[in-house]
Amino acid sequence: MPYPHLLSPYERDGLATAHRISMAPLTRNRAVGTVPGPINAEYYAQRADAAILVTEGTHPAAVGQGYLDIAGLHSDAQQAGWKLVADVVHGAGSAKLVIQLMHCGRVAHPYYTDGVQPIAPSAITADGATFTPDGMQDYIEPREVATDELPALIEDYVQAARRAVAAGADGVELHAANGYLLHQFLASGTNQRTDGYGTDVAGRVRFPVEVAKAVAAEIGAEKTAIRISPGHPFNDMSEADTKETYDALLAALDPLGLMYLHVLDTTTHVDFDVVEWARAGWSGTLMANEGFTEEWDVEGADKLVADGKVDLVAYGRRFLSNPDLPTRLKEGAELNEADQDTFYQGGEKGYTDYPALAAQAA
Repeated sequence: MPYPHLLSPYERDGLATAHRISMAPLTRNRAVGTVPGPINAEYYAQRADAAILVTEGTHPAAVGQGYLDIAGLHSDAQQAGWKLVADVVHGAGSAKLVIQLMHCGRVAHPYYTDGVQPIAPSAITADGATFTPDGMQDYIEPREVATDELPALIEDYVQAARRAVAAGADGVELHAANGYLLHQFLASGTNQRTDGYGTDVAGRVRFPVEVAKAVAAEIGAEKTAIRISPGHPFNDMSEADTKETYDALLAALDPLGLMYLHVLDTTTHVDFDVVEWARAGWSGTLMANEGFTEEWDVEGADKLVADGKVDLVAYGRRFLSNPDLPTRLKEGAELNEADQDTFYQGGEKGYTDYPALAAQAA
């Protein structure tokens, strides 16, 4: 069998999957406003044979929205939409459905938040712009969230996690990567607070750890995961002491017994091997997302599993264009190519119309 290690079952601490091939979170801009609809349910159901199926980034509060037609999880309508997705996914395959909670923080935009100013650890504007139906619009200066507002901000994540589980999801993934709110607290370039939630490494990791603890206390650590991207510059991010920061983060999170740690392989951006570092510092399930080196082809990923460096591998574009990716890899079949022009344009094209292997054979 090709890729015997990627295709082998996995079980640890109550988490059991049929193989090691997960789907990475992918923003696709296909929600009905901010509510998941039938087309989203169809898309995820087509990919329901993933080990862990991580959804698109989903904002836990209205002020956290930064993109067009991305789903939220802070209203009854949104929860009902995610219930539709969860029911269809669980009826179609064996995937664990994990909803990623993504608060955009300073890269949210008033266009999508009814004019409300974005919030962030510090009032530092991101360099860049976001797409709107009225054209590209520059990011604006965020408002530094006050210390006494942080408990309510934590509760935004908690209520979203509660809604996710009530909707039938198997867990949530806290997005602390790629320049979004929790990453903004971790990074020295975006966090200049002097209230105990910034200034040094201990301060910068404090808020993400408090969020993880609160969510785990609400829905269970076995249903709570987190995604990180050490040193990733996406969304105008910068970190002065990356390894020290993430050492402290993992030291605080590892004892919680979370569902998994999802790390983006950002080795080309830092001076250490991110996957090896994560393996050494994390005692639980480690899922890694293909990064920027040749080792992340499928053969390389199979070897990483064989060598015990990772437990699960998350693929994004490969799963986007190959809804039955595990089957294709098992049978050594050719993979569909992803159509980048349709990544964010809306509609069925490039979303639900990629053929499964059985359909192609027919």
